[in-house]
Amino acid sequence: MALRRDFDPEARFRTDGVEERCTLALADLTDLDALVRVLNEHDVEEVFHLAAQTIVGTANRSPLATWEANVRGTYTLLEACRSLGTVRRVVVASSDKAYGDHDELPYREDFALQPRYPYDVSKACTDLIARSYAITYDLPVAVTRLANIYGPGDLNWSRIIPDSAQALARGERPVIRSDGTPERDYLYVEDAVDAYLAIGASLDRPELSGRAWNAGWGKPIPVIDLVRTLIEVSGRDVEPDVRGQGTPHGEIDRQYLDSTAIREQLGWEPRWDLERGLAMTWEWYERRCS
Repeated sequence: MALRRDFDPEARFRTDGVEERCTLALADLTDLDALVRVLNEHDVEEVFHLAAQTIVGTANRSPLATWEANVRGTYTLLEACRSLGTVRRVVVASSDKAYGDHDELPYREDFALQPRYPYDVSKACTDLIARSYAITYDLPVAVTRLANIYGPGDLNWSRIIPDSAQALARGERPVIRSDGTPERDYLYVEDAVDAYLAIGASLDRPELSGRAWNAGWGKPIPVIDLVRTLIEVSGRDVEPDVRGQGTPHGEIDRQYLDSTAIREQLGWEPRWDLERGLAMTWEWYERRCS
């Protein structure tokens, strides 16, 4: 079952036939009565809370809307789950952004959450609220802190991989809006799905409720190297168009994750290295954008 607030006739959810394979419930994530009704009438026992305003730039421009969706939406959903008492698993998507800036890297789950910018703050609030419900009310909740997810199907053109792939498919040079040095940890979408499922399954063990789990490759990749790898797998003969200086305002300079816990305790391992993942991603954008 999937929750839907707005109707977009051009959304891939509709155009790619995903909608036809889902039971849809029309509700706003911030409407407690609507969520209680949906969870109750559809006998929902497992919740994967992935709904959010996910774009850093949008959060900087519209913090209130971001906090409404990401913070209020989270506590409203968790309260609906708590009030029913029939939900067996709740997996809540936080983010590596919740950690904020740290001099020591990679991030470990025991690091303090010290965000500064609106999106990062919203995910840290999501994280803390979710774990509070687990500890206070014995609600079976786990939190995911995933690296930057990429792969086929992402139409958020403000993100570096979709924007660069679209440019290459059009025969243009990919534009880098920083100086190319900011470093990130990248996780292919199928590995992210496997992580969500492993973390959901962990809630069958009551002692693991209330945990936060990192999931990433643990390899910091400079943006310019990411784009050059995408260019290489595309077969194009161009160089990135570097237009920025330093790290853009509202962004964190260096981030990557220590995923030792999920590997050792839940048996999760990423299967898609960057070259293979970008090659699969490029094939999709080449078909879509050419």
